[in-house]
Amino acid sequence: MATWLIILLIAVGLALLVCAFFLGVYYRKRVGEREISSAEEEAKRILNEAIKSAESKKREALLEAKEEIHKNRTEYEREVKERRAELSKQEHRLQQKEENLEKKTDAIDRKNELLTKKISEMEKQQEEIQQLVQAQQAELERISGYTAEEAKSLLIESLANEVTHEQAVKVREIEAQYKEEAEERGREIIALAIQRCAADHASEVTVSVVSLPNDEMKGRIIGREGRNIRSFETLAGVDLIIDDTPEAITISCFDPVRREVARIALEKLIADGRIHPARIEEMLAKAQKEVNATIKAEGERAVFETGVYGLHPELVKLLGRQKYRTSYGQNVLNHSIEVAHISGLIAAELGVDIATAKRAGLLHDIGKSIDHKVEGSHVTIGVDVAKKYKESNEVVHAIAAHHGDVEPQTVIACIVQAADAISASRPGARRENIENYAKRLEKLEEVTMAFPGIDSCYAIQAGREIRIMVKPEQVNEDQMTLLARDVAKKIEDELTYPGQIKVNMIRETKAVAYAK
Repeated sequence: MATWLIILLIAVGLALLVCAFFLGVYYRKRVGEREISSAEEEAKRILNEAIKSAESKKREALLEAKEEIHKNRTEYEREVKERRAELSKQEHRLQQKEENLEKKTDAIDRKNELLTKKISEMEKQQEEIQQLVQAQQAELERISGYTAEEAKSLLIESLANEVTHEQAVKVREIEAQYKEEAEERGREIIALAIQRCAADHASEVTVSVVSLPNDEMKGRIIGREGRNIRSFETLAGVDLIIDDTPEAITISCFDPVRREVARIALEKLIADGRIHPARIEEMLAKAQKEVNATIKAEGERAVFETGVYGLHPELVKLLGRQKYRTSYGQNVLNHSIEVAHISGLIAAELGVDIATAKRAGLLHDIGKSIDHKVEGSHVTIGVDVAKKYKESNEVVHAIAAHHGDVEPQTVIACIVQAADAISASRPGARRENIENYAKRLEKLEEVTMAFPGIDSCYAIQAGREIRIMVKPEQVNEDQMTLLARDVAKKIEDELTYPGQIKVNMIRETKAVAYAK
């Protein structure tokens, strides 16, 4: 009985174990199925989120691309409008010039007709006068016993000697009087103005040189098949000169502002190392902003230093552009500031309006800011610009007269003219290349030798003085004064030179004898 009970218990135990085993297996299966289902749902959720994120990024990329396209299109349309406006202005100017030419041609035709009629009338009157003169001349010859030619020669010779002597004496008296009264006072005023104003002078050239870290950079700047250099030259409007000069590139352009923009952009590209058309365009835009900011700052600095206020903002910008403009190696902005200071100092000594003198001195070379863009001399351009921005008549006249193109009518104009000459002729202020210097001296000697009675002449003191030796048998003491004035006048009319030229005329009389 006990054995069966044991067997029964074992069987029941085995049955319970088997049931427990199968229950465990079934439970693990259910847990595994729930985990698999949860993992599948998580995977689906991750996939859905990834799809949504990708679509969002795609939409953002499309929006950025559309914005970039719109920006480029707007920029292109703006440039097209500006170019069309510029072309329209040029067409309008040409049309006005054609109309003016037609009006002038009509006026000239009418004048020619009137002149033709007057000439025919004058010819008739001249014939009648000639007949009367011949009759009078015959009567005079009969009464005087001299022929007309003999009487004329005697009269001219007598009058010439008398007038020459009196003219020379009068010229000497006037010169002595003015020198005695004005020389000392003028020397004091000019010396005081120069001493109180000493601006620095910067020598620049018409090209800019950019240093390279190595010669390999030249190839990167040129780019594949010249793509980069063509893009740079087209966008910047300059010429890049890449030659055998080691580790250097030369930028050449007639517009100093454009050349400066190109220099800054090229230096940025070299420092960045990434050189391609898109990057070139970006760097040129940044450089243009920097130069524009510098121009504005320099114009404001000039106005602040000189104390000239109330200028039109465009005039201030034009003054700032002069920072990149030179004349005979002299920086035009520094020159204008110095002329303003000297004009104010001279005006103070003479008791005239200091503010107007400074204003005229600061603006006297304003035309040089845009003389490479507008036709005409910088004087004419400066006058037009000053009138455009409502400057006073005194300032406009001083600008027009500072190189003697028109006769100075005001004290301010004379002051600006003198201050301009002082600043330009200051030692070290200006320089010119040796070829132009030699040509100028040759032309000076050639102009001087064209006068009769001159034996030899020599340009000395770097062209500041011309020393002339006259023939004593042809030029007397009285004639020397007049001849010196004639030489000085011809030099003023035919030559261009900084400062002034002294005409030093010498007459030597030699006597030779032999003792036997």
